[in-house]
Amino acid sequence: MNAPVNPPKLHDCRDAFASTLERLAAEDETIVAVCNDSVGSSKLGGFKSRFPERLVNVGIAEQNMVGVGAGLANGGRLPFVCGAAPFLTGRSLEQIKADISYSNANVKLVGISSGMAYGELGPTHHSIEDFAWTRVLPNLPVIAPCDRIETAAAVAWAATYSGPCFLRLSRVGVPDLLPEGHRFELGKANLLRQGSDVTLIANGTLTHRIVKAAEILADRGIDARVLNLATVRPIDEEAIIAAARETGAIVTAEEHSIFGGLGSAVAEVVVDYAPVPMKRLGVPGVYAPTGSAEFLLDEYGMSPSAIADAAQALIKRK
Repeated sequence: MNAPVNPPKLHDCRDAFASTLERLAAEDETIVAVCNDSVGSSKLGGFKSRFPERLVNVGIAEQNMVGVGAGLANGGRLPFVCGAAPFLTGRSLEQIKADISYSNANVKLVGISSGMAYGELGPTHHSIEDFAWTRVLPNLPVIAPCDRIETAAAVAWAATYSGPCFLRLSRVGVPDLLPEGHRFELGKANLLRQGSDVTLIANGTLTHRIVKAAEILADRGIDARVLNLATVRPIDEEAIIAAARETGAIVTAEEHSIFGGLGSAVAEVVVDYAPVPMKRLGVPGVYAPTGSAEFLLDEYGMSPSAIADAAQALIKRK
């Protein structure tokens, strides 16, 4: 009889963000944190204790928060502007466009509790449009790390990058997928599993689900390639084109609307350079209802088994 397998430990990427930011701030006194009455949800308590003079809490005023971040950057500071993703992006889109993107301000926007992490609070708190809103803006890299290791690496990268960026972080626990010491490279996909029959692509909280889906497909005799595409803009065209040409079918999965997000970004590359059958899994153009993130992802066909079924069905179209 096989011994029981212990489930992998789950980590909150916000913890990796906060600890990395504190370490960087200890090394660079220009780093400041700006938040919208979200010290707790952004995990900035430790930062506040260590660097009280470098934490600016503007209150529930996201548009002002983005403007404050731009002003601090213009004054030579390195601001990490943190807030719940639906409000940081939705309420502040004009300020992000004019004060950050158009001005190419050196501001690091950090959308906390993205996707449907606030599931129980309902549609107003879901952030399933933020990829579409942010990836259309020039000068603004859009990044959704898959685990705590990639989160820490992306934060460290952001601190050295000269220009704005948007980091999309969930509060939903995820297992480690990348090796310790991983270095983040903007616009580069991570190949998590080689395969020749179909390619599964995701980022953020969905990455570990497509890894599990690939394992299910392997049990069915299907060889699935797995790509973690943390950078939505600029996207890794080379990896996508190779996947299309070498596997002949692509499934994307995202904690976002199927319109304008990761799947759309991948499809734009595929249709231009290597047209193959695709299936985009995500929220199908509706307001997701109230419910836990796990429940909602499963409800919209993004359980590992459902992803595997979608991939198997897509292969028949090759």
